[in-house]
Amino acid sequence: MPTPREGYVLHSYGPDRYVKHAVASVHTLRRHDPDRPVALFCPDHHRALLEHRGLDSHFDVLGDLPPEHRSIVGFKHHLHRFKAFDRSLFVDADVVWCRPPDPLWQQFAAFPFTATGLQNADHFFGGPKSLGVIVDVLLGRRPRTLRRFGLTRLPRVQAGMIYAQDDACTREVDAAASTFLERADETHFRSRLVHEGRSEETCEWSLALAMSKLDLHVFPWLQGHNSPQLDYIDSLTDHDPEFKDVRYRLYTNRFVYSLRGIANTRLRETLLGMAESLPGLGEYMELTPYALHFGWLHQKQAFRDFVERTWSRLSAEQTHPRRVEARGPESASAE
Repeated sequence: MPTPREGYVLHSYGPDRYVKHAVASVHTLRRHDPDRPVALFCPDHHRALLEHRGLDSHFDVLGDLPPEHRSIVGFKHHLHRFKAFDRSLFVDADVVWCRPPDPLWQQFAAFPFTATGLQNADHFFGGPKSLGVIVDVLLGRRPRTLRRFGLTRLPRVQAGMIYAQDDACTREVDAAASTFLERADETHFRSRLVHEGRSEETCEWSLALAMSKLDLHVFPWLQGHNSPQLDYIDSLTDHDPEFKDVRYRLYTNRFVYSLRGIANTRLRETLLGMAESLPGLGEYMELTPYALHFGWLHQKQAFRDFVERTWSRLSAEQTHPRRVEARGPESASAE
């Protein structure tokens, strides 16, 4: 049987709650894309839970995720091993789909390999998240890293969506990213493990260097109505509990939009309010994104609540399927 040309690839590992994330995410995807297949790579205990609950049918491919690949870099530096479809879209499980993604697939088709991101990374990317970044700038650490590896640019990779079409190119990216991570002590990048609440190393700066080395184009993260994914921020997002109707406020000024990362709600809202009072800075558009990504630690609760509701409901439907009311002869004749 030929390999399907286009499909989604997810992965899960660790506590059982993470496979619940995958089920909830695919549940939202099926509202907007009922046809393209979905692959999930996971350990045996996740697969057993899906089968026990009768929810394994949400996935067209259920593959094993070996122990050495049960980490961020273990998976995303080895995408060639998990490329289940000719054109594979690797998507994080903490994503909620909000509208049909067909236009995205049409655009991705132009790339042998791409990841969402920005053409030019800010100085916080992979570096200190505090005023320590000023030291990096003054000492020229970023340009020194680029010179050391013979590179001329550092894109910003947001690895929540990665598209892979060309097998050889995907292998090259994986190999280059792994090599850059092994040489982390020769760069200005900081380990993600120093940040509170983070237990795994990031794959993003190493993928960014790999794409720079191979002269690969990142897929622009912020494109207004065409943005492939946007960060869920409670104060920027209006939605019903099931995320069927989503409206998002996207500030057109890049700096103002960057304020979304401030964890303190009062401070974030104060700064956004100040920006809106200044000409040009506070302008925004309202849109429905293709997908919401729950990547910020301080913004995950809404997704966790949605996941638990969805898992409970879908599990209950497998145990007690919803009854379909028989139609009377009058309704049949009406057709």
